[in-house]
Amino acid sequence: MSITEQIDITGIGSGLQGVGRLADGRAVFVPGAIPGEQVTATVTQDRGRFCEASVCGVQKPSPDRIAPACPHAGVCGGCQARHIRYSRTLALKQQVVTDALTRIGGIEAPSVRPTLGCEAPDRTRNKAEYPIAVQDGRPNIGAFAQGSHSVIALDDCLLQREASVEALRWFAANLEHLDCAGHLKYLVTRVNQSGAMMLVLCADAPVLSELQRLSPALTGALPSLQSLWLCQLNHRPAHALDGRCTRVSGAESLPETLMGLRFTISPQSFFQVNPRQTEKLYEFALEAAGVSPGCDLNVLDAYCGAGTITLSAARWARHVTGIEIVPPAIADAKRNARRNGLENRVSFICADAAVEIPRLLARGRRFDAAILDPPRKGADASLLDALAAAEIPTLSYVSCNPATLARDVRRLRDKGYRLEWAQPVDMFPWTCHVETVVLMSRVKD
Repeated sequence: MSITEQIDITGIGSGLQGVGRLADGRAVFVPGAIPGEQVTATVTQDRGRFCEASVCGVQKPSPDRIAPACPHAGVCGGCQARHIRYSRTLALKQQVVTDALTRIGGIEAPSVRPTLGCEAPDRTRNKAEYPIAVQDGRPNIGAFAQGSHSVIALDDCLLQREASVEALRWFAANLEHLDCAGHLKYLVTRVNQSGAMMLVLCADAPVLSELQRLSPALTGALPSLQSLWLCQLNHRPAHALDGRCTRVSGAESLPETLMGLRFTISPQSFFQVNPRQTEKLYEFALEAAGVSPGCDLNVLDAYCGAGTITLSAARWARHVTGIEIVPPAIADAKRNARRNGLENRVSFICADAAVEIPRLLARGRRFDAAILDPPRKGADASLLDALAAAEIPTLSYVSCNPATLARDVRRLRDKGYRLEWAQPVDMFPWTCHVETVVLMSRVKD
C-alpha cells in the first residue's frame, strides 16, 4: 500500500529535491518541492532509512515557485529546477556545497561564497547530446526521460544554442527517412561563441558511406554547420562519444575563444559547456592558485583537457605543466599552445594523472601551486597523497560534484591542508549541477 502524507519541506538534497520528514521520522526526498513549502506527497521508493516521494499537491507554495518555461519540465531528465525562481536556485546550490563540505568534508562552518549566476540563464550551453532510439517502430530524438533511458521527443531545448536546436529539429523531421536511423544512438552538437557548429553522429555500426551521402543535405539545411563527424561507438559505450571518430566533411576542428586565447576543439576533447561562466570559473581557479600578472610560479595542471586552464595560467606563470589521459585532447592542447604563442611556457604530458604526477614528484619536480579539475568521480587518492607528500603550498581544486569534492577536501585536510574558501559557479542553470573552486593551503608546522 502506498503512503501519502502532508510533508513540511525543510531542507534541500544534492539533486535540488526538497527534503522533509515522514510521520515515522524518516527523511523523505521530494523532487519538485522547495524548502519552506508544505506539500502532499506519495512515497515512490522505500529505501529503508529514507524514502523518495512524488508531489501530489502543494498546500503552501514557496514565493519562489514559478511556472516552468519548458513544457517538458518534470518529465525530461535535463533540468531539475525549472519550477524555482533562478535567484533561489543559486542560494540552494550554495547550500548544497555548504552541506557537502560540512557533512562529508567534516569542515565546521566552511567559508562558502554566494553562487555566481548567469546574467541570462537560457541558451548557455555550447554542447548537446541528444539520444536517438527506435520506439514503437519509429526513431525518436530528444532527451532521456527522468530516471530512465526512454527517449522523449523534443523540438526545442532551452539549455541549447539556436544552431543546435536547428540540428535537433532537422533530425526530428528526417530521421524516419534515413536508412541508417536504426544504427544512430546520439546526435552531438558543439556550437562556438560565433555560432559555428560541429555535428557528430554516433552509431553502433559503420555507416560512414550513408553519412557521406547525407552531408550535402545537412550542409544545405544547417548554415552554421562547419564540421561533420561519425563516432562509431565501442561495444557498451560508457558515454555518447566513446568510440572512434572519423571526419565525414568540413573542418577538422571547431575554433573557440576563451580568456582572450584561441582554441580548437575536436569531437572528443573536453571543453567547458558554458563559455561565459567558464571564464568566471577560471578567474577563481587562477586566484586560488595565486596566478596573476607578475607572479613567478611553477604550476601543475592535472586533468588539463584541451589546455584551457593551463594556457590561461601560462600567460602569467613562469611555467605550467598540463597532464591529461585523452590523446586527442593533448594534441589539441599542444596546437592551442602554438596558436597562442605559449609553447615555451607550457609542457603537456599524455598520461593518467594519478600515475604520472607521483612519478614527476618522486623524480624531484617541484611546483609552487597545483590546479586540479577532475571528472565527477573526483581526484584519485594516490594523486592527492602525492601532492600532500610533496607539500605543494597551494592547491586550487575545480569540481563539478560537491560530494566528491568534499571527500577529497577531507583527505587533504587530514594530510595537512586547510580549506580557505569555496566559490560555487552556476555553469548549468536550471539543473542540480554546480561547479565549485576551492582554495586549499598547506598548514605550516
